[in-house]
Amino acid sequence: MRLLLDTHVLLWALEPDQRLGSRARTIIDSRESSVWVSAVVAWEIAIKFALGRLRLTSPPQISLPAVIKEGGYLTLDITVAHGFAAGALPPIHADPFDRMLVAQARIEGLTLLTADPTIRQYDVATLDATL
Repeated sequence: MRLLLDTHVLLWALEPDQRLGSRARTIIDSRESSVWVSAVVAWEIAIKFALGRLRLTSPPQISLPAVIKEGGYLTLDITVAHGFAAGALPPIHADPFDRMLVAQARIEGLTLLTADPTIRQYDVATLDATL
């Protein structure tokens, strides 16, 4: 499976967080899955950390690259095409980070692993991260 992790899912996967369902964790950990982390996730984490709304044991610019490498995750840059696609989405979700993830998943043919029910209203492949 080709997965794109929503920000909260990446954070849940970092530790034994019970909000991440056992099925979702198994799929993330499967050798048969390719797991992608978007630059938008790093951006959102960095902003929340800087605002004091997210506690991490070390700054995200140190911890996130290590987590990505250790997990064998692939990184996905934001392109101009992604920007246009995010801007063209119907106004279902107001969060620009989530809108970008939806656009990227659609363009790149990835399944977005999320617990956000609003994201699931878009025409994009999703998997419920709580299962």
